[in-house]
This record gives sequence, C-alpha cells and structure tokens, in this order.
Amino acid sequence: MYELFKNLGTWLTSGSQWAGPDGIGHRLAEHLQYSLLATLIAAAIGLPIGLLIGHTGKGAFVAINLASFGRALPTVGLVVLVFLAGGLSMLPVYVALVALAVPAIVTNTYAGMTAVDPDVRDAARGQGMRGHQVLFQVELPLALPLVMTGLRLALIQVVATATVAAYVSFGGLGRYVFDGLAQRDLVQVLGGAVLVAAVAIVLDLLLSSLQRLLFLPHARKDSRGGTPIRTARDPR
Repeated sequence: MYELFKNLGTWLTSGSQWAGPDGIGHRLAEHLQYSLLATLIAAAIGLPIGLLIGHTGKGAFVAINLASFGRALPTVGLVVLVFLAGGLSMLPVYVALVALAVPAIVTNTYAGMTAVDPDVRDAARGQGMRGHQVLFQVELPLALPLVMTGLRLALIQVVATATVAAYVSFGGLGRYVFDGLAQRDLVQVLGGAVLVAAVAIVLDLLLSSLQRLLFLPHARKDSRGGTPIRTARDPR
C-alpha cells in the first residue's frame, strides 16, 4: 500500500505527466469543458422549468417526477444508447450529463420559489406589479440562494460523472481511469480518480464560498434591520 501511494505521488508530481496532449493539464481542461458546457445546457433547460412551475404552481408534480426519473437513469447505459443511435460524437456524453444535472436544478429552483413568503407576493401584486415583474423582481431574488445551490450541486455531480467521456473514446480525466483499467495500471486508475475527486471538492468549496460571500452579508443586514422578509438565507 505504501508503495502504491508513493508511486501515485510520483505520477501526480512528474513534470512529464503534466505536459503534452495526454498530460494532466490538457485532460483537466477537457474535463472542465465537458462539465461546464453540460451544466450550462442543463441550466438553460432546468431554470425556466423550475421558475415556471414555482411561479404558477402548475405542473409541479409532473415536472418533479420527470426530473427524478432523469436522475435515476444509468449514466453509462444512456451514453451507450445514444452512442448506438447517433454514432461516435460527444452527443451521448452531453445528453447523459445534462440528464444528470437537470433534476438538481429543477428541484432546487422550484423549492426556492415555493419558499418565498406568499405575503411578499401579495404585497408586490398590491403595488401593481405584473406577473413577470413579480417573478423577476421579487420571487427570483428571494429564491436565488436555493437556485445557486441547485446549480452548484448539478456542477459537482457532472464533474464527478464526466469521466464517461472516456468510455466513448474522448478525453477528460476519465481517460486515466479507463486507460489504466485496460493496461492494468492501478497507479493511473487511482491517479485519475484522485484528480476527479480533487476537482469536484475544489469547485464545491469555491462555489460554496462564493455563495456565502454573496448572500450572508444581506442576511445579517436584514436580521439587524428587523425586516420580516426572509431574503438571502444561506441554504447550508
């Protein structure tokens, strides 16, 4: 075991391991590209759905259950299915990653919208605000902490699962896992797994810190001012 971790340290810190198209730096850039693009696509799908059902209160049961169904789909199985239907491309990877990310975004956005105090909505309508004004000027700002939590969870899940790109011969950090398994190179497999875990943890810490930085000062200000409107509470 000691020898394994010693070899892992050498593998991770070797200068040659970080250089070139097969180096860690290049694979990391590919992994982040897949993850960020898939999360952006998922956000473009999930945010409007969550905002709509949270604002109108209609279709919540169907949307939440469909989102949960997407979460239950086996990622590798979905990649293989789309791969067989569409051929060799990044499409199967993005379809699987988006299907994984959408549920977290939809459910957290919907939860944030439903957590808005109904009296606040009524007060906004009483001031003459129209439906879209209530949504974007009142409900969304109040729901934003939970919306950001959904985006954060979705990104972390996608980063941890983007290794499937290597399953259909593309890049990313999963390349080390699949190539290591094929070559019976345990150090390479472990190195790929450690890198993926490290990227997920670092991103989670960065986004969590950003979330606290953005919302905690407002929450403290509101509590000191004695306002009954619960604005940006830290979801954690």
